[in-house]
Amino acid sequence: MELKNGRKLWMIFFVILASMGIGGQALAEGQHSFFEKSLHFTGEGMRLCYERDDGLMSITKIPYAQLDCKNCHVQTCDACHAEQRGKKLSYTTTRAKDMETCLKCHSRAGLTFKFGKEQGKLDLHVAEGMTCAECHKGEDVHGDGGCYHSMRAPEALKVSCATCHTPDKTIEAHQVHGDKLDCAACHVSNTVACMNCHFDTFLKTGSRKGIFFPMQSWLLLINYNGKVTSGTAMSIVSKNQKFVVYAPYYTHAIQKKGRVCSDCHANAAMKLIEKGQSVPMMVFAGGKVKNWEGVAPAVPEKLQWVYLNREGDTWIPLAPDAPEKIQWWYGTSLTEEQIGKLTTHYERRQQ
Repeated sequence: MELKNGRKLWMIFFVILASMGIGGQALAEGQHSFFEKSLHFTGEGMRLCYERDDGLMSITKIPYAQLDCKNCHVQTCDACHAEQRGKKLSYTTTRAKDMETCLKCHSRAGLTFKFGKEQGKLDLHVAEGMTCAECHKGEDVHGDGGCYHSMRAPEALKVSCATCHTPDKTIEAHQVHGDKLDCAACHVSNTVACMNCHFDTFLKTGSRKGIFFPMQSWLLLINYNGKVTSGTAMSIVSKNQKFVVYAPYYTHAIQKKGRVCSDCHANAAMKLIEKGQSVPMMVFAGGKVKNWEGVAPAVPEKLQWVYLNREGDTWIPLAPDAPEKIQWWYGTSLTEEQIGKLTTHYERRQQ
């Protein structure tokens, strides 16, 4: 009897709040602010990476708010959920789940699929007809009500390989590496990168077309969240200065079969490093750029990037002694101990 009366009292209390507009107002405010804290809305990762003390703004001296990067942010639900039906707009989830809706902004993923198809290494999920929304559910897209500085921040992205896949402990590589190696280090075939973005040309023309070199031929190994995972780099030239940022990056170029030992251990890059030489990740000869192919460690002093100025349609190498600034974004360099293991040749155990 007391329980029933208690329920009645709570119901009466709720009705009173609703009639005063208090309950409804609180819900509306929560819904209003929820998406506005998401990374899709804030774009906080790009801003912070650019404006941080070791970021590109330290060279360009131009505030992020004055760049057009902010225009990519999703300011309204209509961007994904509005559909034209006759003369009216209607709410839809179908358009939001369409991969083409995602690729309008996530152009680097589109480039990944283009390169992967050309190389015969299309991401296995895409090859099976899966779409972004099948892995990236509501919280990844709309946020969870919390504020994150980057999609690489802990808990910012809810999905992981383990969401759908349970590691097979009978596989030798899983037994050997254990929890020290992330799935992406072995199953991402290569990473997409935009190299040598000529920032001065972009400011002058307002166009990104033809001012950088898109590539997908190598993969960096980088430390992140206590594991070695797939990484990438992005190099930029501004005011005759060199800038490169290293970061963990999950390129959607997943292959079912992982790497073999020799893909990473005692490979071509590691043999050069063992000899005290640099890995020519990007070189310029005969007016053309040539990229490294294969796995290399994210260790700046052991990697060689070419930096080019753009004069009209001509690319001209910067002076070797031009200032270079390096930024680490959430990831860290491989250690000497890790380098030592990578320079060691391993053979698969006989089954």
